[in-house]
Amino acid sequence: ALANKETLISGGPVINPLVKEYGINMLPADSEHSAIFQCLQGVPPGGLRRVILTASGGAFRDLTKEELFHMCRDDPRAVQAKATTHPNWDMGAKITLDSATMMNKGLEVIEAHYLFGASYDDIDVVIHPQSIVHSMVETQDTSCLAQLGWADMRLPLVYSVSWPHRLKMPYQPLDLAKVSQMTFAKPDFEKYPCIALAYEAGRAGGTMTAVLNAANEAANELFDKIGDWDYPQLIEQTMEKHKEDLKTTDITLDDILECDAWARQQVTDQSQSLLNKQYV
Repeated sequence: ALANKETLISGGPVINPLVKEYGINMLPADSEHSAIFQCLQGVPPGGLRRVILTASGGAFRDLTKEELFHMCRDDPRAVQAKATTHPNWDMGAKITLDSATMMNKGLEVIEAHYLFGASYDDIDVVIHPQSIVHSMVETQDTSCLAQLGWADMRLPLVYSVSWPHRLKMPYQPLDLAKVSQMTFAKPDFEKYPCIALAYEAGRAGGTMTAVLNAANEAANELFDKIGDWDYPQLIEQTMEKHKEDLKTTDITLDDILECDAWARQQVTDQSQSLLNKQYV
């Protein structure tokens, strides 16, 4: 069972060939990817047309792009405080911030590619504030299959270790009448530039996804100093510098580890330059 998406995002070019070589099953415990995996049960090979990842929208989902940009400029401390809260899930600090920037969803796009072999052109993201639909798949005949449930991580965790069985569990059943309504919206890539960066890294392939992940983790740790506006810029600049050394074939674990360390150092150095400018 795969509980840590970052491992696959960084090491996919090394891990996936080993999965194939040894014929093992790598089952996702992440709620969205568990949902996709559950929806794919019974779908024949070649039957998948599109993956649709749902996202809560994070801490800033109710702010317009303009309101968020103004808040970043005028009250960065308030942005930092709000980014560490989540409207639906009770999660750790790192993933809560990734949800606020929606980098978490970008990382899940890459994870979906590595897990299910879907092209990046066939992976969509949709904001679903209620977090009832945990993700969907569209089959070749345009049927959409969705997995629904309360926002509770126990179900995907149990399924990842009990598949292909369905265990009887004492969880609260879903009550659609209580849910009442469900809404969906396209994410604004200008408001959430981290999603676009993840797609860019995924399409570049090779060691770029490891650089994206490491740069994001380093920026995440520095968030209380650099703020929301500079966060994606640090990641983008690091990815841009890596293009000269991008490796897409014959990738080893050492390559991944070296890129990881390099990207973290790049973000640290760039953030220091930003901080120095603030005090000039």
